[in-house]
Amino acid sequence: MNYLLLILAVLGSFFLVVWTKPNHSANVALLLAFSGAFLLALTFFELVPQVYRASDPKIIALFILMGVLLQVFLESFSKGAEHGHMHWELSKNQFPVILFLSLSLHALIEGVPVTSESSIIYGILIHKIPVAIILSIFLVNSKLNRGLTFLFILLFALMTPLGSYLATENAAIFSYKTQLTALAIGVFLHISTVILFESAKTHRFDLKKLLVIILGFGIAYFM
Repeated sequence: MNYLLLILAVLGSFFLVVWTKPNHSANVALLLAFSGAFLLALTFFELVPQVYRASDPKIIALFILMGVLLQVFLESFSKGAEHGHMHWELSKNQFPVILFLSLSLHALIEGVPVTSESSIIYGILIHKIPVAIILSIFLVNSKLNRGLTFLFILLFALMTPLGSYLATENAAIFSYKTQLTALAIGVFLHISTVILFESAKTHRFDLKKLLVIILGFGIAYFM
């Protein structure tokens, strides 16, 4: 069921874009701010205590910092697509391999902490919806043909469930699950804080964004 939800979050967002044909993503800004706050809070409430109980705190801190650096590295190729930025020019019949690989590695790592008992899946789901909408708007409105666009979205939708499956079912990967979860924490911290900082980049008071951020924190606290 978790795998299906993760796939449907991306595919559903894509088909919504195809059906409604929006030409910009400005209306997704509040949902993106909520998703960043919700994911950040769930990371602190659930994942951080979990990994620090399971291993040497200094080793865990090292892997968290490695996750932050990894996400910085990935964004040098994805150009910030993981938090709603699309700065690409795509050719009509050329699959965007670099964008796909960077987003896919990010999505694979996202799947590592997902289990049937974990609430973090809801943070990932809420994060994926606005990002998938923005990515879909970009791909649909680009020069990339429709077949390659759907292939991109479908493969991207499968990456997080694949990461969760490998972290659960593959013995070699499972033996490093705590460290990989700490790596995912670093990725989540970077993504969510960038989203929140960008929500306030004009340095102007925005009551609606402040309220959705507080709502994201509050819902995560009571889960």
